[in-house]
Amino acid sequence: MSEGSTIDSGGPDTLEDIRIKLTFNNEEVIVKMFDNPTSRDFMTLLPLTITLEDYAGTEKINYLPKKLSTEEAPSGSNPSVGDFTYYSPWGNLAIFYKDFGYSNGLIKLGKIESGVEKLKSMDGDFTVTIEKI
Repeated sequence: MSEGSTIDSGGPDTLEDIRIKLTFNNEEVIVKMFDNPTSRDFMTLLPLTITLEDYAGTEKINYLPKKLSTEEAPSGSNPSVGDFTYYSPWGNLAIFYKDFGYSNGLIKLGKIESGVEKLKSMDGDFTVTIEKI
């Protein structure tokens, strides 16, 4: 853990309570970001407007404009509802609205604090603006 980092109820380090907002269809989803090199690299892309698409009835994904750093990243993770992640083999953002099994190359960037049900309810492709708040 780097100096000045905080632990959120035993979970991953958080980026000094940094949150991002996903805005779509007059709705908002708030994500608390984790403190890791991949998450910090993602933050440099913001603000960002992307199109999310459904993948496997489990997650919303988007292929980011650039590959993110995987420095210090775990070999993979076990995603659960609300995980805001980066799938390094494909270079895509993956936002989980259902639990899923262990995935090699999946890096957790943050956790949805509110609005996961709004994300789950969206059908088809939709435009999302992501910004730091």
